[in-house]
Amino acid sequence: MDDPALKPAMLARLVYLDRCLTWRGQVNRKDLIERFGISSPQAAIDLREYLDRVAEPKPRYDTVRKCYVANPHHRGLPFVEDAGSPDEFVGHPASSCLSVLPSPARQCPPFVMRRLWQAVEQRQKIEIGYVSMSSGLRQNQWIAPAHFASDGERLHVRAWSFHHREWRDYVPVRVHPDSTFDVAPVGEDLPRDADWEEFVEIRLRPLSSLTEEQQAAVRLEYGFTQEVLSFEVRKSLEFYVERRWGLKQAGARLERC
Repeated sequence: MDDPALKPAMLARLVYLDRCLTWRGQVNRKDLIERFGISSPQAAIDLREYLDRVAEPKPRYDTVRKCYVANPHHRGLPFVEDAGSPDEFVGHPASSCLSVLPSPARQCPPFVMRRLWQAVEQRQKIEIGYVSMSSGLRQNQWIAPAHFASDGERLHVRAWSFHHREWRDYVPVRVHPDSTFDVAPVGEDLPRDADWEEFVEIRLRPLSSLTEEQQAAVRLEYGFTQEVLSFEVRKSLEFYVERRWGLKQAGARLERC
């Protein structure tokens, strides 16, 4: 979105108005005042500016509810492409109809990510102290980071392990902050990472033990447009697909085909 005629602060408020009307279906001056800390006259100016710019059919003012109400065919501002997420507005302070589970904090110190990223960019090997999940112990080892990947919940570093003599996935958050982070040129041709280079097709279908009605509900829930849900991922990420989608687990609704 871009409109050079608008100052950034005004643009932000107009976008907020647009999202309120898109998702909540209504907005008033108080919403702007509480969100941006502006005066009532300024909020009135913003609303007039929005009504001048918004596409037809325009919101109408409801004298009973004392707010602007979106038309069922609301199209919004022509220069706003991203309508945002409904979570922002279903969980508006004025509403108690949304409860969100907290996400686990899986962020590693920025300086750890910076050193790993620089090792990738400069094709260096780096010494890290890595905490093993199997033993819980920290082990110093040299790795040659090559790629980053995300399973949708946490970041992984795809790296050659000089200790294990194979390509492995490392979780940056388990790299100990007190690692030496010594670096050196890789100095050798590393083996081809076939699992990273190769793509596999993931084909999912509703669990075959479900009834036809239940399978239809699963297709609706997961956005099936054909008989199967199909996509490609790197072979090295195949395991994470099965884990994140809950395949082969109790209560699973999908299975591979």
